[in-house]
Amino acid sequence: KVLKKIMIVTIPITITALLSTVNKNIDSFTVVSGLKSFITDNARAKELYGIISGKVDTLTTLPLSFNVAFSTALVPAVSSAIAMNNKKMASNRISFTILATILLGVPATVGMIVFAEPILKLLFPMQPEGTLVLQITSLTIISIALVQTINAALQGIGRINVPAIALTIGVFVKFICNKTLVPNPNPYYGGINGAAIGTVLCYIIADTIAFIVLKRSIKIKTGVVKFVIKPILASIIMAIISYGLYINIIGIIGAKLATIISLVVAVIVYGLSVAVLKILTKEEVLMLPLGNKIYKMLNKMKIYE
Repeated sequence: KVLKKIMIVTIPITITALLSTVNKNIDSFTVVSGLKSFITDNARAKELYGIISGKVDTLTTLPLSFNVAFSTALVPAVSSAIAMNNKKMASNRISFTILATILLGVPATVGMIVFAEPILKLLFPMQPEGTLVLQITSLTIISIALVQTINAALQGIGRINVPAIALTIGVFVKFICNKTLVPNPNPYYGGINGAAIGTVLCYIIADTIAFIVLKRSIKIKTGVVKFVIKPILASIIMAIISYGLYINIIGIIGAKLATIISLVVAVIVYGLSVAVLKILTKEEVLMLPLGNKIYKMLNKMKIYE
């Protein structure tokens, strides 16, 4: 009986993890073959695939590592609350973790879109190609981050089959997109950009399905203003100030140093914007790592009374 219970839990979780790998591997056997329909140079087709598998995947995966801690900690936190029959506690923990994910994912997405070209020139000065495909794929940062968190919440409340089903549908859409868009020579939605669009659609679909099931399974507070409008507004403020700074100093100190300084400023501006807009309540600030110190600092700045 114990073994059966273990298998019932672990098999869907394992399938979900495998599907994430399958989703990436779809590009490995569809992109190059698809590109050959309008690119006769085999080396060039492999070079374009390398932009996705090398540069883009590496850059868009990096911000997600910060969200892993939230999603990992959420499963036992929610399952323990459910075991105690305390649905309110489970709901609050899920809502806070989704908000934290959004506050991490949205600025990372916006920042990567705005600074795509400078970042590529900074990290790959000899081969900075791939700005548009990086900008498109950057939309997966927030999508995958939300998938990680929502799937953890579903696993915590016992809906362990849903993530696997949602991601299966998303991977199928990704495969169809690759087979139809990659062989298209259109410079905007064809070629490697088509593969990027397929990845974005995959996770948006998986997100949508999983979130609908989560909302129907447990009551969670996800107000549009707090969870959508304010994080986007804070990210826009960040992007305008940091990119404006970049444009003004690039001719003075050079592109590389201008990029680094602008990205550091972006982090600071975003943090201040989140605080000024009061996206987090006092209780939520205290729940953050070093929450007490952060709250005391904000209190001295008279942002939180």
